[in-house]
Amino acid sequence: MPIPEKTAVLVISFGTSYPETRKKTIEKIEKDIQQAFPDLPCYRAWTSPRIRAKLKKRDGTHIMDIAEAMIQMKNDGIRNVIVQPTYVITGFESDAMKKEVLASEKDFDSIVICDSLIVTQQDKEEVCQALIREYHPASEDLLLLMGHGTEHIANELYPEMDRLFKESGCPNIHIRTVEGDFSLETFLEELRTIHPAHVHLAPFMIVAGDHATNDMSGEDDDSWKSILEKEGYSVKCTLKGLGEIQAVRDIFIRHTRAGLDRLSEIQA
Repeated sequence: MPIPEKTAVLVISFGTSYPETRKKTIEKIEKDIQQAFPDLPCYRAWTSPRIRAKLKKRDGTHIMDIAEAMIQMKNDGIRNVIVQPTYVITGFESDAMKKEVLASEKDFDSIVICDSLIVTQQDKEEVCQALIREYHPASEDLLLLMGHGTEHIANELYPEMDRLFKESGCPNIHIRTVEGDFSLETFLEELRTIHPAHVHLAPFMIVAGDHATNDMSGEDDDSWKSILEKEGYSVKCTLKGLGEIQAVRDIFIRHTRAGLDRLSEIQA
């Protein structure tokens, strides 16, 4: 079906104050979506007031929040909005984002909110395979992925993905989270029984920002790297966000395309 006229894509991210990972992740996702749908204008909004304020003060860079982006699109004559969030899961951030977006519903003919990265079984399997291809850890080593975690019911996704790696033939790939009840502490006893030759840490987050730099690989005593080294393990850290992996970015494009299909059906 043809895409209705005056349609735009709004890519919504939490944001990051780390410019290098921003270029490799959020900006790459935005560019890939723009290249996939070259006839559609692509807008950006970040939801973290703290990060947006930091960039404004430090770099003089203003990044729109959701309300500003919706006003900008309205002023630009956009009538249909495809919202593509770059969140990993559909948790509290996603719930708040949807509420903010739909507050401007009366200003547009249609607003379609696309899925976050991992929602369906297809999403889970594609992310799983993308990470297996990306890291393919040696059998004597262990890859431990750091997820964000949340008190939201969506936190169930992390243990689901942890199991999926095992079911996909990779028993040495594990996930634990910074927040929520699927923490590193819950894994240490199991880790002692495995006792791998090396532990490889990598973020299970779109960007390799503050959590990856400090909570995962930092030198403070409470970083995952420090905790594991105290346990006697040889630890390697990779600061590579999920957004740097092409197969992951392709999932966002697929979700955006599904949103455009829904829009076409709505307006048919």
